[in-house]
Amino acid sequence: MIRVPADAENAHSSSVESCPSLRDVHSINPTQLMARIESYEGREKKGISDVRRTFCLFVTFDLLFITLLWIIELNVKGGIETTLEKEVLHYDYSSSYFDIFLLAVFRFKVLILAYAMCRLRHWWAIAFTTAVTSAFLLAKVIISQLFSQGAFGYVLPIISFILAWIETWFLDFKVLPQEAEEENRFLIAQDASERAALLHPGVLSDGQFYSPPESVAGSDEDSEEKQDSE
Repeated sequence: MIRVPADAENAHSSSVESCPSLRDVHSINPTQLMARIESYEGREKKGISDVRRTFCLFVTFDLLFITLLWIIELNVKGGIETTLEKEVLHYDYSSSYFDIFLLAVFRFKVLILAYAMCRLRHWWAIAFTTAVTSAFLLAKVIISQLFSQGAFGYVLPIISFILAWIETWFLDFKVLPQEAEEENRFLIAQDASERAALLHPGVLSDGQFYSPPESVAGSDEDSEEKQDSE
């Protein structure tokens, strides 16, 4: 009996243990990876993600809601034309709500320009608008005489302050993290597809299979006869 060397046994056992890993590698489905990559590329072609679109809609709602409250305030004070002339043409910082409406327009323009048109992926724009809004409203509440003008002296500054901070929270905790996570998934899927393409090359075509030319029948016998004759 011939004994198998220990090194050969270890090599054989390691090759057997490596078989499951090879099976796991070959179990990767490149079709599923390509489908996932195409879905991510389709999202990129849309230009804007769903969560970012929702944020832009909320910014638009902020402007429209503040405008609606301001128009209601104009009607309550005795007519739109008269009050509009008083608050716009004869603007008074201590008693006018026109500046709160302009503050909503300012937030709308900056945020839509930054996060819808320029597709910014940073929080500095929302931080700037929220800081300006908070400082202006705090100064207006302290210095002006809004509280002596009824319920709208409380409603408009509070609603504007709350909406600005909701926009900040939504962008910082929903939009930016979700888009970063989707981008990481896309990169992982793309890397996996490249590895799967290397591990699963395309099926060889018929032209790549060839057989050596057949030898002519009896050629060996003729050569042997010639050698014998010589």
